[in-house]
Amino acid sequence: MITVGVDAHKKIHVALALDEFGREATHWQGANSERGWDSFQIWLESLGEERRVGIEGAWGYGRGLAQHLVTAGEVVHEVNARWTAAGRRSARKSDKTDRLDAHAVAVYVHREGDGLPRIACEDETAVLDLLATEREAAVGEATRLRNQIHALLLQLDPEYQRTLPAMKSQSGLAILLSYQTASEQPIDRARVAAVQRLAQRLALTLSQVNELSEQLRAWAAPRFTPLTRLCGVNLLTAGVLAGMLGPGQRFKSDAALAAYAGVAPLEASSAGRVRHRLSRGGNRRLNAVLYRIALTQAHFSPEARTYLDRRVSEGKTRREAVRHPHARSDQHSGSNRTTPRRPRRYTGG
Repeated sequence: MITVGVDAHKKIHVALALDEFGREATHWQGANSERGWDSFQIWLESLGEERRVGIEGAWGYGRGLAQHLVTAGEVVHEVNARWTAAGRRSARKSDKTDRLDAHAVAVYVHREGDGLPRIACEDETAVLDLLATEREAAVGEATRLRNQIHALLLQLDPEYQRTLPAMKSQSGLAILLSYQTASEQPIDRARVAAVQRLAQRLALTLSQVNELSEQLRAWAAPRFTPLTRLCGVNLLTAGVLAGMLGPGQRFKSDAALAAYAGVAPLEASSAGRVRHRLSRGGNRRLNAVLYRIALTQAHFSPEARTYLDRRVSEGKTRREAVRHPHARSDQHSGSNRTTPRRPRRYTGG
């Protein structure tokens, strides 16, 4: 089995192939273009019939190459940059080049094999991912605009919050659009004008957030409505999840999905006491969505509250119970130690 790692960039891609023993065989470099993808395909076919490819940035700069290869029937795996970065930090030499990065990707794919997420041809989940990413950016922009407005209002009137409705309300936004002050100072007049301009941009951003939310729900409804039966998942969240997880059966097991989402507990045991710590790896956007679902269930699901209370009574902290509800917290090592139970499976299909 030949393993190929690809370090994807905006203008060029660099690839390196390992033989079945993990030894470097050959490498390739070409443009990030259709002609470059064809060149890569020809080089790849010259390596042998049994081969697999790992691409760092398969949903970013390497998306075009990944889809080109998948369409041609190649086995392509997604490699998170966090995983290869961790390997480089622990390497004997800390040099960094495109070829070394491609080698790190190839080594990771050679070691992990089929446990890595597999790339499939794009379907409606690609639309969901695009809409979700755009909406997330718009929500962030709205927060930034509100913070700027808060700073200006504080300079105009330190007690403005007593009389001004919340900025997230329509009434508060309407007041901001026509905000005035009794001060005749030039700087205060300039601040008022700035508040009004920012309010106009905020109104436009919020309208786009609402529009994108409606589109997400419309795209998600035909296939992903069953997810809404879970406490904490509405149609909007279902669409966001489907977009992030992508097309097809990308994950071979529950453990692979948990690792990808950064929710697989990492054991941190000492002196016979089994503990698990928070994983900082995986897809952090997906991790944040899952964490919000867990918090919602902790507040509104009787079953979840009962379960968390039981885990706390067994010695876990409340935070540990929410983050890693399936990790055992046995008090002794040896034969009493068990592997973590795995979360329910959702593979994006």
